[in-house]
Amino acid sequence: MSDCSGFWVYMLKCCDGTLYTGQTNDLSRRVLLHNAGKGATYTRGRLPATLVYAEKMASRGDALRKEKEIRKLPRRKKELLLKIGAGSLIETQVLSKQTNT
Repeated sequence: MSDCSGFWVYMLKCCDGTLYTGQTNDLSRRVLLHNAGKGATYTRGRLPATLVYAEKMASRGDALRKEKEIRKLPRRKKELLLKIGAGSLIETQVLSKQTNT
C-alpha cells in the first residue's frame, strides 16, 4: 500500500496464528511498532505479526466502528473476510448479523 496516511482498520496475523484487529492513522508506522514490540500488549508476545488486511476509512469514527465490528466476528468469519477481501461496512455488518442468527 503506497498511501498509508488517513484512517485504517487492519488485521495482523501473529506467529501463533491468532488474528489481531486494530485501527490507526498511519498504517506503515503502526505495523512497524507492532513488530518492534511497541504495539499492543496482545501482539508483543506473538511476534512477528504480518499485515493480512487493511481497509482505508473516511474518518477515525468509521475506523473505530469497523474495528469493533470485526472484533465481534468469530474467527471463521474473520477468515472469510480475509479470503473475499470484503471492503465495505455493509459487508461486515452482514457477516455480523449472520453470526447472530
